[in-house]
Amino acid sequence: MSAARQWYRDLAMGASFAFTGRGGWVRAVLTGVGVGLGVALLLLTTAIPNALDARHERSAARTDITYGPVTAPKSDRSLLVADVDTSYHDDEIRGRELEPEGARAPLPPGVSRFPAKGEMLVSPALRRLLESDEGALLRERLPDEITGTIGDQGLVGPAELSFYRGGQGLAEHIDTSYVTRIDRFGGAQQGTEPWDPVLILLIVVLFAVLLMPVGVFIAAAVRFGGEGRDRRLAALRLVGSDSRMTRRVAAGEALAGSALGLAFGVVFFLLGREGAGSLEAFGISVFPSYLNPSPALAALVAVTVPLAAVLVTLLALRGVVIEPLGVVRTAKPARRRLWWRLLLPLAGLAALYPMTGQGRDNGDFNEYLVVGGVVLLLVGVTALLPWLVERFVARLGAGAVSWQLAVRRLQLSSGTAARTVNGIAVAVAGAIALQMLFAGVESDYTRPTGADLTRAQMQVRLTSDVAVTTAAERFRQTPGVREATAYSEGGLGDRRRDPDSTAQVTVGDCAALREVAELPSCRDGDAFAVTGAEYDTETPALAKPGRTLYLDPSYEGALPGREVPWTLPEGLKSAGTRTDMTGGERSGFLLTPGALPEGAARALTGQVYLAVDFSVPDASELVRNTAATVDPLAYPMMWTATDRADRYDSIRTGLFVGAACVLTLIGASLLVSQLEQLRERRKLLSSLVAFGTRRRTLSLSVLWQTAIPVALGLVLAAAVGLTLGAVLLRMTATPVAVDWSSVATMTGIGAAVVLAVTLLSLPPLWRLMRPEGLRTE
Repeated sequence: MSAARQWYRDLAMGASFAFTGRGGWVRAVLTGVGVGLGVALLLLTTAIPNALDARHERSAARTDITYGPVTAPKSDRSLLVADVDTSYHDDEIRGRELEPEGARAPLPPGVSRFPAKGEMLVSPALRRLLESDEGALLRERLPDEITGTIGDQGLVGPAELSFYRGGQGLAEHIDTSYVTRIDRFGGAQQGTEPWDPVLILLIVVLFAVLLMPVGVFIAAAVRFGGEGRDRRLAALRLVGSDSRMTRRVAAGEALAGSALGLAFGVVFFLLGREGAGSLEAFGISVFPSYLNPSPALAALVAVTVPLAAVLVTLLALRGVVIEPLGVVRTAKPARRRLWWRLLLPLAGLAALYPMTGQGRDNGDFNEYLVVGGVVLLLVGVTALLPWLVERFVARLGAGAVSWQLAVRRLQLSSGTAARTVNGIAVAVAGAIALQMLFAGVESDYTRPTGADLTRAQMQVRLTSDVAVTTAAERFRQTPGVREATAYSEGGLGDRRRDPDSTAQVTVGDCAALREVAELPSCRDGDAFAVTGAEYDTETPALAKPGRTLYLDPSYEGALPGREVPWTLPEGLKSAGTRTDMTGGERSGFLLTPGALPEGAARALTGQVYLAVDFSVPDASELVRNTAATVDPLAYPMMWTATDRADRYDSIRTGLFVGAACVLTLIGASLLVSQLEQLRERRKLLSSLVAFGTRRRTLSLSVLWQTAIPVALGLVLAAAVGLTLGAVLLRMTATPVAVDWSSVATMTGIGAAVVLAVTLLSLPPLWRLMRPEGLRTE
């Protein structure tokens, strides 16, 4: 018989074993489901780059506001666009006010016609919100008639809240940052600054940590029914098959299970892909069409999963090939050795050590060494845990009946219990390391805003044609607003165009000006020069009574100014510096309304600072509603004590989304694994019940069998996670600090997942604990 034919026959025999009898089919389906869940998540991961590219392309295609000089001249192809973004209950809402200036003005993507004044086109998600009871307050802010829906091409995700409404008179604000004129949407994107090495390190470690549990679960899933498979193969070995034939039969059985798992994985992925359009996680949603796996990466998954299944199965066959009689007799296996298990984490530390102290200023990290080191450390958890469980349970003694049943089961088959816990241990170890790394570098990407939250909590920016005193009074009448301080701001120059010296000008009543400077005395008509501000050399040079300065001067290549002349009065007073509500020292000139020259108000921008009582329900939403009534182009802002870098924030969001997916996989895979183990022991459970063992005792036994390996796995995960986190912090030249509350949180989440899975497995356990389970065909 030729070698190829022999291979084919042995592989086919193994594949037939996988689907022989009812038990074989059940085992194969459980293996397929377990592997399929991991494959589905891997396929989802391969689709992430395409999804990000698709979101970026959709966002770039609708680019309009430039916050710079006018980009297009007025013509029959030009369009005026105003930014009217808002937020509602922590959800960001993208809004644009449109006013076409000609018949050929460009339409935004996903829009077939321009809304008229008083009309509004909304995204499907925003329509649902506005039509619900939850959106009642938002409907007051957006009262325009809804006349259409924005198509998918104009949205970055199905859950995005977005609207376009008709505008009128926007040309009056074309020389400000509120409105821009365009002749097309999209266009060339500005170059982005390069990523610093620490953020790249965060991304690399994030992917390695999130994908490792997936690989561990796939490896565990291909071993479902491992005890029965080992006994079957040992029997083949005893009846005369050589070691190579036994391996080939095992490989055929593993290939059959992994192939079924790939098929399940594709089905799960397609179902999840279709359901993705109705989900939103941490403010991110995607259209199903975004989730197209890269063909090369998908092919890599299709090849790697069966290969890994075969390798894991062959690695587990050592006992069958060397001592088949011991497997058949279910004797206590040989003690595991420790030395080679320690080599894996030590090799991981050796890979990471050369990059210690590199920080962000000494070149890029080697991504391959980072991935290799992190993977080796986490794989070390899966290698060390079986040894740790075996050694620990070997020393456990007498106790209650349920305890003795659990301990004896673990002493006879600790490997199965360790395989079940491996995935959660790896996930917790990686989560602890990531949490340490994120907490350690967070201060580098977080800066204080300087805002004095004891004096104001919200700020509203107004357009130039809104009287700030009237606006302030409207805000004071808003429920939840304790106080409103309003003044206008602008710039002064020593020449109409391209001034050599400039200074800030602030206009407000005496009460408002006292919030930004120390005034000697004040009444309407007074003007002040603020002296003593750090680094301010311009104001003393400009503060000469009788000199003419120009409000809102023009600059070459920028938006044209209004160039309103103002002559410094002879009675110009001096004012001292004071830290204002924004946290800075104000310099330049302070004017009361009576000192403002005619026509100067339109050259200024109004600011209203609000002290808000957030114990009033929806106080911030009521403020935003008032702002929309006072000025349709108003821009309300919520103050915070700190501000995080956008890129760092995006990576943190990616961590939360990825962790949610991995935790879902962990729970589902653990449940499948638990059901498979119960199915393997159904006859033993039925026998114990038939002999009078109480169901409560057996249930507690199952709980102990889960709790002991989980506790050991979490202890080991904490140790490895802390070690990996410390090494990663040293790599970024960040002081090592352990937040024990975060460590407790991560381990607690892992324990909670296992507890939930165990509780869900109790109903099937009770059904299996019946004497009828002793029947056989």
